[in-house]
Amino acid sequence: MATRTPTGPSPAARVTFQVLGRLSIRAGQDVVKPPRSQILQGLLGVLLLAQGEPLRTERLTRLVWADRAEMTSREAVHVAMSRLRKWLKQVGGGELSIDYQDGYRLLVPAPDLDLHRFRALAGRARAVEDPESRSSFLLSALELRRGPALAGLEYLDRDDILVRSVAQDVREAVMSLASIAPRAERIEPAIRAVRTLAEELPFDEPLHAALIDLLAAGGQPATALDTYRRLSERLTDELGVEPSRQVQEAHLRILTHTRPFDGTPGEAGEAVPAVPVPTPAQLPPGIPDFTGRADEAARIADSLAGPAGRSVAVTTVAGMGGIGKTTLAVHVAHMLTAAFPGGQLYADLHGDGVPAEPAEVLDRFLRALGMTGAGVPPSLAERTALFRSRVAGRKVLIVLDGAANEEQVRPLLPGAPDAAVLITSRNRLTGLEGATLLDLEVLYPQQAVELLARVVGSARVATEPHSAVEIARLCGHVPLAVRIAAGRLVGRPDWTLAYLADMLRDERGRLDELAVGDLAVRASFELSYRPLPAATQRAFRIIGLLDAPDVAAWTVAALLGVPLNEARPHLETLIDAQLVNVVGPDATGELRYRMHELVRLYARTCSEAEDAPRQRTAALGRALGGWLWLAERAADLVPGPAYAAIHGDAPRRPLPPATAARLLADPMLWFTAELPALVAAARQACDLRMDELAWDLAACLEKYCDVRGMYDDWRQTHERALRLCRATKNKRGEAVLLRGLVEVTTWTSPEQTGPAMVTMRETAERVLRLFTELDEPRGRVDALTAIGWGRVAEGAAGDAFAVADEAARLAEDAGYPGGHARALQLKAVTYGEGGAEHAIPYLEEALQVAGRLGNRRLEATIVQFLGAARALAGDVVTGERLLNRSISVARELDDRYLETFSLIYLAKLFAALGDERARPTVELALTYSHAGNFGHHLAESLALLGELNLAAGDVPSAVACLERSVRVWRTRGWVGFLARTLHTLADAYEAAADHDRARAARAEADGLTNSQPTR
Repeated sequence: MATRTPTGPSPAARVTFQVLGRLSIRAGQDVVKPPRSQILQGLLGVLLLAQGEPLRTERLTRLVWADRAEMTSREAVHVAMSRLRKWLKQVGGGELSIDYQDGYRLLVPAPDLDLHRFRALAGRARAVEDPESRSSFLLSALELRRGPALAGLEYLDRDDILVRSVAQDVREAVMSLASIAPRAERIEPAIRAVRTLAEELPFDEPLHAALIDLLAAGGQPATALDTYRRLSERLTDELGVEPSRQVQEAHLRILTHTRPFDGTPGEAGEAVPAVPVPTPAQLPPGIPDFTGRADEAARIADSLAGPAGRSVAVTTVAGMGGIGKTTLAVHVAHMLTAAFPGGQLYADLHGDGVPAEPAEVLDRFLRALGMTGAGVPPSLAERTALFRSRVAGRKVLIVLDGAANEEQVRPLLPGAPDAAVLITSRNRLTGLEGATLLDLEVLYPQQAVELLARVVGSARVATEPHSAVEIARLCGHVPLAVRIAAGRLVGRPDWTLAYLADMLRDERGRLDELAVGDLAVRASFELSYRPLPAATQRAFRIIGLLDAPDVAAWTVAALLGVPLNEARPHLETLIDAQLVNVVGPDATGELRYRMHELVRLYARTCSEAEDAPRQRTAALGRALGGWLWLAERAADLVPGPAYAAIHGDAPRRPLPPATAARLLADPMLWFTAELPALVAAARQACDLRMDELAWDLAACLEKYCDVRGMYDDWRQTHERALRLCRATKNKRGEAVLLRGLVEVTTWTSPEQTGPAMVTMRETAERVLRLFTELDEPRGRVDALTAIGWGRVAEGAAGDAFAVADEAARLAEDAGYPGGHARALQLKAVTYGEGGAEHAIPYLEEALQVAGRLGNRRLEATIVQFLGAARALAGDVVTGERLLNRSISVARELDDRYLETFSLIYLAKLFAALGDERARPTVELALTYSHAGNFGHHLAESLALLGELNLAAGDVPSAVACLERSVRVWRTRGWVGFLARTLHTLADAYEAAADHDRARAARAEADGLTNSQPTR
């Protein structure tokens, strides 16, 4: 068979195209080289995928240029299309051409495109019931496929529905074949087809469940079990999740006499039942007086819950502010709860203000789907992949309220067609391919009157029907405006409808614009704002200055500078006027209040016009000062890291003792309730360049974020405030924030610019210089301790001991017991695992010092090190007891990092004793390490699992684990652990008869060991 470039083949040569794999073209029996340019290949490929449907320039740009689309002009697309036309003319002898009819399209005869033949065969399979015929059609269709559609094209947007639908069609055909193959006695070819696709989709759990069932049905239970094991390891290693219920049920079907480890280690024989994945129910409450919109609601419901298609059902409701988009979306979502038993997820995307980051939304969704704080991966791409994996196979409805644009929404869309998405936006999101778009208009006049009657009361409206019609007309039939007008009537039972109508006519200059864009909503707000008492007007304006998503009543009192009992009536009046909404009670039982984003913008506009700048600044300072006053007191009561509480000079606003006692009765609950507001407060302080408030607020979050695994909030608030402190030359703020960043980036962040422990030491040296210049001995202790850890990792144990000794003396002189305990702990660590008996006295002294602080987290940390040392020194019983004690405290605190360390050393102890609990214990530690980005624990867990695999004779698995451990240790910069793991890896290479690699690993390990200074 010849391969040639297109130079004008014979007109009789039939040109065929293959897109189910790498782009391939044939002219007769000859293989034709595709265009050299990847752009031309991409254009040709997507035109073929479209099967004659027109593609507009904008969509072609996104499809083919992908992440470079914004930099690509329309002219560039036209030029590329012209070049592609010339190429096609050479290939097809004039028979093939691209035309333009509402978009570019390429018409190819159906038999000449593999995708068309694939879909035709799959359609024939769906049309027959006989298993034999159906499986034959499906196998014939799948034989056409050579890999993912247009494989090898670098810039193709594979999230576009055009490309995604091909993948979904293939997956649907494979899953259909898997279900029918046992009855058609086509198990072996079905296994080959399912396995091929499973290799391409390594996290598709329903697909792997089908493969496991097929392998078992085909008499291959051992291979089925191995498939489950590898999938389970991949899910925990890469995504930090356990296999879905569907996969676990497939696994259970092939098990006979064995069962998986279903608990966590503790006392002998104990097991903790698996925690089921929760069913989220996040919809806001529906509005009881919902009126009209029956046709729109039915259309949305049909589009979301109608017959399943090949892709995710996405419906977008667009319209101006105040038109009722959210109300309609929530109403329909409640109607459809039975159709989506997998749950309902809801997110306000704040498209009218500062748009919510997709990564933050996914963080909340993943937590609602059962992930812990530490289990949420750091990057947007990883969160999107994990989210799509978690909702695959589940009938879930996702409501995305107030979207800003398509880019914000795309990462939040699921990948499988089981789920459905309902979006509201002020913009028509036409760039969401395949979405159903509903443009929401104002209410019909009769519907607007009906809404008025439902809020005010039918009897009251019936007595003045003409005035009711007039009020609805003057409100422009905008639901929000009608509802606000009705609220005023409810709050004024002595008013007649005619009186309100007359008042609205007097404001005709403003209300005439009710039907025009955003001005409609502003005029509606005007109706409720102007009649308010002056003091309540001021409260409304000042509340709108805050960036916090919602607030408690005490925050409003601080803003206004009044006692709490004076702030509450203003809130009640604003609620009656529908300018403020009640969110509900928070974790501490306090009611929280929220302004709609458009209302907030209107309030700020009013404040800018009516309040002096110094008044606005003073109000914000009081609220931020109140948060800081509470946060520093709450942080003192959180059992987190025992760093010195170093604060700045920002003005605080103390709360009354009774209020403070109520709020801080459980400091962890208070932080849980206030965390979104505190993060927003720290960011707003940065925006206002209030550096003292910004850094102190950020620093107060450290302990809570550490214990709860809220590493994103910890790192991001610190980084933002640090930039401000450096800009304002605030040394104290810079020092405290750098100290916190050393902790979060060293132990829980995957983003490292160099070996983590080296970076830690270098940054800590900067912190030490700053605290020395500030004459802050407690800060110097913390910095010295961090430097000591870095020196231990670099193999300089003697230097590290000297640094720890200096830190201990300085801490004693400064009356700083937390720093003293951690310095003693560091002294113990310098002896390493080989000198455990020398470490024990220092750890026992550290435990005594920590006991005087009452910080359970610090005590548990020292207890786990003492347990490890006791076990390494041969006191197995005491070691196990202390490690289990530490695990118990960690679980009470929900502190995964603390628990993981103890699990690792408990597994080491079990391994040394030959106890079968070693493997499930280290596997649990490995899962937690992956989920929380615990680099040190990850490397150590992998190393121990490699040792267990090697001892069990599973040499390939041992090599794989140990090689991964070595890679992680290199990023950590911990010389001793790297050398030890390299020695074990050399043993594994020897067992695999790979003597060259064994010698290289052992030589590197010896070189590292010899380079370390002696004590």
